Amino acid sequence: MKILITGASGQLGNCLKELADSFKQFAFYFKSSKDLDITNIEDLERDFTENQYDYCINCAAYTAVDQAESDVENAEKVNVLGSKNLAEVSKKNKTVLIHISTDFVFDGNKNTPYVENDVTNPLGVYGKTKLEGELAIQNVLESYFILRTSWLYSEFGNNFMKSMIRLGTDRDELGIIYDQIGTPTYAMDLAKFILYLIQNKKQDFGVYHFSNLGAASWYDFAKAIFEYENIEVKVNVIRTEQYPTPAERPKFSVMDKNKILTTFDFQIPYWRESLKECLYKNKK
Repeated sequence: MKILITGASGQLGNCLKELADSFKQFAFYFKSSKDLDITNIEDLERDFTENQYDYCINCAAYTAVDQAESDVENAEKVNVLGSKNLAEVSKKNKTVLIHISTDFVFDGNKNTPYVENDVTNPLGVYGKTKLEGELAIQNVLESYFILRTSWLYSEFGNNFMKSMIRLGTDRDELGIIYDQIGTPTYAMDLAKFILYLIQNKKQDFGVYHFSNLGAASWYDFAKAIFEYENIEVKVNVIRTEQYPTPAERPKFSVMDKNKILTTFDFQIPYWRESLKECLYKNKK
């Protein structure tokens, strides 16, 4: 079984690398954007023809949410054209595409968890290009998994958890947004679910919402990090308006996981439990 991981240098790619040793029956091909440019169809066709992958896990994305507002061309190139290219070469080579998407496809105006077929209405360039990437895949392929996730963190790369540990250690006082609600998601849990799909050769294709269970504000998330790390820092609540950013964020982006829970025999952990696990690994 040959598995290609694009965008392999990111958080999810690194989590999949960490798990790869436990799946000796698979041949993993970890490729960063330097190794394989998903916006270059010729490179992709050459690579797929040469290696004949059974699965492609697309972790490659333009994820700089604020930067995307002024860098629309590159965001579109990676998130839309790149996704379309991967769908086309996957179809040609009979490769199953597992594509990672985002809660940012929604506007956050709901006050109950989003289900997969809720109306999409992205607020900014990042969410818009990720949605267009989803649609491009659906237009080309019949057999695909699109996994929307949210608030991803891990012991790898730069993320909210790591920023809070650094800032909480360096400062006496912090202001954290409390009026944006979502679900922190440990990238390792998402990586385990992806490998579960492959190992069990699941064919329940479609769009799924994957995040940890429960809900939190950024304030709740930060407070939990400081609590588990025994970091003494004063945390003040601030509203979104007090921390202006180029891109507007959805105020509420909790996703309903019932489709995954009823379709697959897979246990999704509560976000606080996964945070404890990640913080423990981060210290090693």
